[in-house]
Amino acid sequence: MTEETKNYLSGIVHSLPDSPGCYQYLDEKGTIIYVGKAKRLRRRVLSYFRKEHQSLKTARLVESIRDIKYIVVNTEEDALLLENNLIKQWNPKYNILLKDGKTYPSIIVTNEYFPRIFQTRKINKRYGTYFGPYSHVPTMHMLLELIHNLYPLRRCKMPITAEGVAHNRYRECLDYHIRNCGGICIGKVSHEEYMQWIDEAKEILKGNTRDIEKALREKMLQLAEELRFEEAEQVKRKYLLLENYRSKSEVVSNVVTNVDVYNIEAGEKEAYINYLHVTNGCITQAFTFELGKRLDESPEELLVLGIGEMRKRYPSRSKEIIIPFPVELSLAGVEFTIPQRGDKKKLLDLSRMNVLQYKKDRLNQSDKLNPEQKGVRLMKELQTLLGMEKMPATIECFDNSNSQGSDAVAACVVFKMGRPSKKDYRKYIIKTVTGPDDYASMQEVVRRRYTRMQTENTPLPDLIVADGGRGQMEVIRKVIEDELGLNIPIAGLAKDDRHRTHELLYGFPPQVVGMKIDSPLFHLLTRIQDEVHRFAITFHRQKRSKHQVASELDGIKGIGPRTRDLLIKHFRSVQRIREASEEELKDVIGVNKAKIIRDALAQADKKR
Repeated sequence: MTEETKNYLSGIVHSLPDSPGCYQYLDEKGTIIYVGKAKRLRRRVLSYFRKEHQSLKTARLVESIRDIKYIVVNTEEDALLLENNLIKQWNPKYNILLKDGKTYPSIIVTNEYFPRIFQTRKINKRYGTYFGPYSHVPTMHMLLELIHNLYPLRRCKMPITAEGVAHNRYRECLDYHIRNCGGICIGKVSHEEYMQWIDEAKEILKGNTRDIEKALREKMLQLAEELRFEEAEQVKRKYLLLENYRSKSEVVSNVVTNVDVYNIEAGEKEAYINYLHVTNGCITQAFTFELGKRLDESPEELLVLGIGEMRKRYPSRSKEIIIPFPVELSLAGVEFTIPQRGDKKKLLDLSRMNVLQYKKDRLNQSDKLNPEQKGVRLMKELQTLLGMEKMPATIECFDNSNSQGSDAVAACVVFKMGRPSKKDYRKYIIKTVTGPDDYASMQEVVRRRYTRMQTENTPLPDLIVADGGRGQMEVIRKVIEDELGLNIPIAGLAKDDRHRTHELLYGFPPQVVGMKIDSPLFHLLTRIQDEVHRFAITFHRQKRSKHQVASELDGIKGIGPRTRDLLIKHFRSVQRIREASEEELKDVIGVNKAKIIRDALAQADKKR
């Protein structure tokens, strides 16, 4: 594997989401060679590349990987079932090798007079109808358990015939007595009723559960109306079993037959389109791709182009296409659906989740390769959002810190193109304000900052961000505009009742700017706010610490700043100086000063 390939795969892996899903490894020919599932995609895929593999087969797999594709889903159960579908669809080479070459089990419905349903690894279509194979064995067991809980089908291997039942040639077994079997061998269940159970079981194995569930519900309500409550309770038990199974996965349980699903996310220069092919509720194909805009094409025009591309690339016979909005496109024998609720809407939402994740991953990869590009993109986004004439390449933010008015300090942090410029950070000791007056402290610091910048002819920032709401913005505006006559845009970050930043304010009078709190731009603004808060608090603690040390040592006659600093550097705290012996002190500052320190601290202890 070349270094270029390693870097390419590394970019994909580190941008994977931490959500459930399935990943697909492709070789140099673009062939899927392995399909896997994961509760957390990034962690699982990363494990393949972080360690040396003892298994030769796994090492060969990793060495053969040239590309990685993935599909995100809502739950881990969905990932398990989707993996099964994809493996059956593509039959990847390494899925069999990595499972020691074992054949995946299938479920057979036999061709006997009274059919049986059980798992098998031997396929001979003369003996019955096969469903599967199932790469995830627990899924298969879950299906078998559901069927046997719903229907008391026979499990014995006895060749039961109609003639044998008619002539009472069989005796009931233990399964009948523990109610696992309906007793077909002794005529307790008719052949017609038994075959109805088999037909319904086949529909469940195909994934078609809605009709059965609906019929059970209607039967349950009818029995209840007829006051046959015991029978209604038995039907209700079956209904709940089926509903519980179906609710575990939106990927396979719903009756959606042979449809294509498309969704789109369009940006300024590009658009991302996701395509899903669904058969009986099972995703058998999934693909997301990017289209570069040449003109100012609308999302509708781009989606039409994407549908044409996918129909050409993956020849689909689907008679229904699910889309998020109407498009001007007509295909012979194909119906376009825009669902508002139900199973089809869930599939459309799943497609949108994949397209949004793909867009996020592409942006993350691009930002890692070119960090400056991310800063430019975010600053342009902020410029558009605030309606600024100039892109806010340089942003400054202020914050105050004090302890009930004492040791009052302030800080200013500077961000350039979305990145901290620490060499431009500034600390301020409040000089003209007495007591805990944040507004007055802010005015002093802003006045000092920009008066000096004017005097030194230093470039002014493009945007000032106040660590607070309307009040902080107004006191900054009075200094900037009324006193200094400057024209610098001012924004504010307001907090909610839980002291969490929840909105951006801009303009005078300040107005709330609509922004998603989980967007990259909002994260950048809160990062600026957190950084100025950290910087101010750190400076305040340093000043307060020095003040506390000074109160103990600076008042001692004969002990100057140099001696004090030597003691603090050696002993780290006043308490350790107090506990030190005269010999230890003498080694650091000499005999005479050691005696002075010992006497002064002892005298101070007596006064306490």
